Amino acid sequence: MAANIETKPVEDSVAKINDELAVGSDLEFQRRWWRLERIVWILFGLFVLLDVLGCFGRGPVANAHQKTSDGAMSVKYERIERFSSPSILTVNFGQPAIHDEKVQLWVSDTLVKALGNQRVVPQPETSVLGQGGILYTFAATQTQASVEFALEPSGPGIYNLRMQVPNTEALNLKIYVVP
Repeated sequence: MAANIETKPVEDSVAKINDELAVGSDLEFQRRWWRLERIVWILFGLFVLLDVLGCFGRGPVANAHQKTSDGAMSVKYERIERFSSPSILTVNFGQPAIHDEKVQLWVSDTLVKALGNQRVVPQPETSVLGQGGILYTFAATQTQASVEFALEPSGPGIYNLRMQVPNTEALNLKIYVVP
C-alpha cells in the first residue's frame, strides 16, 4: 500500500522580482568583494608600472653608472638583470688609468662565475688569474679607452662585483639578478 505523503509547495524566503525570479542580495558581501577587486586592480597596476620603470630589468631604474673620483674608470651597467638574459657592462678608462699605451683592470671572480661573462671586447692582451679575480691588460692607444663585457647571469641572486685599475680607487657594484 502506498503511504499517503503530504506535500507542500516550496516557499522562497527571498523576495521575487515581477513574480518570476528570486533574487537574493547580501550588500555587505558585495562591498567586501568590490574592495578586494580594487586591491587586485591596484596591485596589477603597480606591477605594470614597476615593469615599465625597469624594476624587473631593462629600464631606467635598472640602468646604473659609477665612476672613480680620480677619473681613472667609469662603469655603465644594469643593476637589475634577468637570469640567463644577455647584457653589456661597459668600462671607460680615463687618462689616469693609461700607462705606456696599456691599461690594466682587475675584476673579481663574480664576473665570470655568477654573472657569466661570455666575451670581452676588445680581447685583452693578457689575462691573469689570482687574488680572487682576473687581471686583464688591454692596449690603449688613445687618451681614453673602453672595454665591454657581455654578461649572461647563471642564476638569480644579489652579487657584488669589484673592479679596480691597479693603484687607484676600486668600484663596488651591486647587481641584482631576478628570475
